[in-house]
Amino acid sequence: MELCPCGTGRAYAECCEPVIKGVRPAETAEALMRSRYSAYVKVETDYIFTTTHPQHREGYDHDGTKEWAESAQWHGLEIVTTKNGGPEDTRGEVEFVARYTEKGDEKVHHELAAFKKEAGRWYFTDGKSVGQQPLVRGPKIGRNDPCSCGSGQKYKKCCGK
Repeated sequence: MELCPCGTGRAYAECCEPVIKGVRPAETAEALMRSRYSAYVKVETDYIFTTTHPQHREGYDHDGTKEWAESAQWHGLEIVTTKNGGPEDTRGEVEFVARYTEKGDEKVHHELAAFKKEAGRWYFTDGKSVGQQPLVRGPKIGRNDPCSCGSGQKYKKCCGK
């Protein structure tokens, strides 16, 4: 059994292959995202084009997409979050991380992808790169403030030493 590249742990023949081959449509935005990743791995670039919404196909580079899919070594897909995109929805978002190696360099593609459902079919519409999230620190503790550990001492005499 060949596992599906999309990371579900299911067989490719039961997971993304029927969607890519047109046997059945993707039921959710996440299923379309997973099948598109698998299509890159399997170099099924016509599927990438046909699952891109017709209003968002301008400038699509068939040759460049195929060359990139063939030259990359694909390491995995992680779905970070999904928003809407269920079987009854018409719009959805999927945040994902795709890992691959290109020309010997390990790369990470982190994207928030938007999807739209029309006439019973999901389409990719747009993607925005997700940068590294800023580090959020708690409130700053002054040297003479009570220590946050609850000791009752001043911060400078306790954990701030």
